[in-house]
Amino acid sequence: MSKYAIAIHGGAGTILKSKMTPQKEEQYKSALMEALTIGETILKNGGNSIDAVEMAVRSLEDCHLFNAGKGSVFNSKGGHEMDASIMEGKLRNAGAVATVTGIKNPISLARKVMEKSEHVFLVGEGVEEFAKLHGLEKVDSNYFYDEFRYQQWQKIKDSDNFQLDHSDDKKEQKFGTVGAVALDQHGNVAAATSTGGMTNKKFGRIGDSSVIGAGTYADNRTCAISCTGSGEFFIRGVVAYDVSCLMEYKNMSLSDAAHEVIHHRLMEIQGDGGLIGIDAKGNVTLPFNTEGMYRGFAKSNGEKVVEIYGYSD
Repeated sequence: MSKYAIAIHGGAGTILKSKMTPQKEEQYKSALMEALTIGETILKNGGNSIDAVEMAVRSLEDCHLFNAGKGSVFNSKGGHEMDASIMEGKLRNAGAVATVTGIKNPISLARKVMEKSEHVFLVGEGVEEFAKLHGLEKVDSNYFYDEFRYQQWQKIKDSDNFQLDHSDDKKEQKFGTVGAVALDQHGNVAAATSTGGMTNKKFGRIGDSSVIGAGTYADNRTCAISCTGSGEFFIRGVVAYDVSCLMEYKNMSLSDAAHEVIHHRLMEIQGDGGLIGIDAKGNVTLPFNTEGMYRGFAKSNGEKVVEIYGYSD
């Protein structure tokens, strides 16, 4: 059997064990393991990396614990605007959507853009029309309702403030994004990222999750990357592509390139967060410059890990 590997994330930030009940921690770990297993099973059975990352992210979108899909936070108008992107590394085809409303799985809509249109990035009324044309599953606004996140929005809805996720403690910031990267047995890599954005966001704000090169990137010659963090900084740093560039032009390893970007280049502009990365050899990296990141990986050699806390190397 050829090598395969998959990594996932469910957001980074000030994630402290002291703030987490054992029950909540188990819920997070169980949801991460479920998504990881879904993607791993596809790869183990000879499936392709694009299917693996889409289905792993769909699983996380379907879980209310994460700020994507079902768990998306409220915007300034009391609705939910979701962003997502997906990319494959063989031909570097990509699809992205932003300001999506009422679609159960935005990551699947992004894949439709990649495979069923001549475009890469759709937003606004056009993306709604495209979703309807291709039969993407729609859900009522009640599907996205979460009492805790609603109350969080109530506290700031008439202000100019916004929050990066649904934390009730400003010292406990979490960057709510989900993502997956994978290498299949055919040597192809892929990446996918999805988010509900910021609580109380205004003006059609779009973060890095749907921006190819910033939050998502895949190239068989180098790596596949999915990011999570303070989106404006990841856009300014073109973080996902920057890792690939360091590998391609400076011949750096995946681990070294990702470490340089997350712990040096991003921090130079005061950005925080993390990423997951995979290369064509099956190497995996999960660096972050915050206190924690919901994360996990599985490899064809039997390694399978899900983690939450602790600074990365």
